Amino acid sequence: MNIVAITACPSGVAHTYMAAESLEQAAIARGWTIKVETQGALGAENEISADDVARADAVILTTDIELNGTARFEGKKVIQSTVKRLVVNPSEALDAVEA
Repeated sequence: MNIVAITACPSGVAHTYMAAESLEQAAIARGWTIKVETQGALGAENEISADDVARADAVILTTDIELNGTARFEGKKVIQSTVKRLVVNPSEALDAVEA
């Protein structure tokens, strides 16, 4: 599986990056490829390109705040979660990708 994701929290600091790390570790443990864009206090980092989207089997988005640039995922399987759920149990979002 090839996944792209965006993580973001209201303050755009610690939890944004914790969620990204949790997702990355869980995806790698499954042998999946993942690219996570963070939308935090520093703006968008590790931005997902059009090529990344084209190769993606699914997209994981957080829903704690309004995300920028989600229209680029039109036509893709999109899984939505909260930052807290991604930090605590990233496998839940990855399981939803397979469902």
